[in-house]
Amino acid sequence: MFLGKVVGSVVCTHKDESLSGLKLLVIQPMKDAEREAGKRVVAIDTIGVSGYGDLVYLAKSRESGLPLGLELVAADAGIMGIVDHYHTIKTGRGRI
Repeated sequence: MFLGKVVGSVVCTHKDESLSGLKLLVIQPMKDAEREAGKRVVAIDTIGVSGYGDLVYLAKSRESGLPLGLELVAADAGIMGIVDHYHTIKTGRGRI
């Protein structure tokens, strides 16, 4: 799983049948709420309520479609939830 911020949406006139009725959102992977980490990805909104500016947590690969109850979903990433709050602990070696 990884953190990301919703930075846009994707509109498709045609898409795979397994994605029917699902929102596709552009996600910027994040190290934390303020630092970006890598290239943007397109993810399915498996919870159906994610929107622009939300900090979300995602799963990659096959796990991306698990909340939908389908065996196979044509997606590389899926939103599993919206982050309301998180806390990190600083140690001598960095953050946990």
